[in-house]
Amino acid sequence: MSACRRPAVSPSISERGFSLIELLIATSILLLVSGIAINGVMDMARIGDIVSNRTDMHSGVRNATELLSQEIGQAGRVTLPAPVTLSAATAISDMTMTVSSTAGMFPGEQLTVDAGGDQETVGISAINGNVLTLTAGLLKAHPTVGVPVVVRGGFQSGVVPPDMANGSTPNVLKIYGDIVGDGTMVYVEYTCDLNAGRLYRNMMPIDAGAKVAATLDQVLIDNIIPNPDGLPCFRYESRVAAGRTYVVDVAITLTVQSQQRDATTGQFHTESKALLNVSPRNVFNVWQLAGMSITNRIQPMPPSVQALLED
Repeated sequence: MSACRRPAVSPSISERGFSLIELLIATSILLLVSGIAINGVMDMARIGDIVSNRTDMHSGVRNATELLSQEIGQAGRVTLPAPVTLSAATAISDMTMTVSSTAGMFPGEQLTVDAGGDQETVGISAINGNVLTLTAGLLKAHPTVGVPVVVRGGFQSGVVPPDMANGSTPNVLKIYGDIVGDGTMVYVEYTCDLNAGRLYRNMMPIDAGAKVAATLDQVLIDNIIPNPDGLPCFRYESRVAAGRTYVVDVAITLTVQSQQRDATTGQFHTESKALLNVSPRNVFNVWQLAGMSITNRIQPMPPSVQALLED
């Protein structure tokens, strides 16, 4: 008998591999989808860089203007670092007064002694230890030791007027007083250095003796550029009462540019921030008092501040 031969069986469709054409088409589709996905990821990264670039620029100028607004509002605030009391009884017409502490006091300052109907305001002409020499004799007797001695009112030149010698300028703002609100009087200078592209904040005690030059760690913004239309960084609105100049409003305009160029346009982003009505409330209050001929709350500039005004 002849052997039986089994017919050849072709492989099923499920066992067949890709043809070369099918492989090329599948690879092309995969590359196209991958390219679209990668391009989308890169676009998102570029958008993230742009947003971060603009956010950093906006945050810098916003923080600087908020600090400026807060500290200008505090300018001219006068205070003593700790409570002060009368240490010895006084009589009418006495020209001296002994107090528990003279910290923060200066010649020319006006103090309020005692309370209620015995209250009066006296001026200081000299300080020797804890003994104050007064500009005029006391009008009332103060026989009780321990009555309060306080300072009231505000500094007339808390925002140093531009018409004063070595005063504020369009690019340098000079303020002093209890700026931080901690009972310590300080002198603060904001400088728009357009050549270096920096905004400095230089703060020191009012009795520092001499100004210390601003350093890089005092830079608030390091990408300042000139304002549009040539506007200065600082503008001042002044009022005159009894022959004295009071800065009652400060306008701030700052323009900054981004640290990096835009990845798409190749240009820097710029932003201008303007605060047009920043009022130093303490200076404003004593200006109003001066208009009503109330002078015993208007504090003069301490002699120690005069030395700090010089450049």
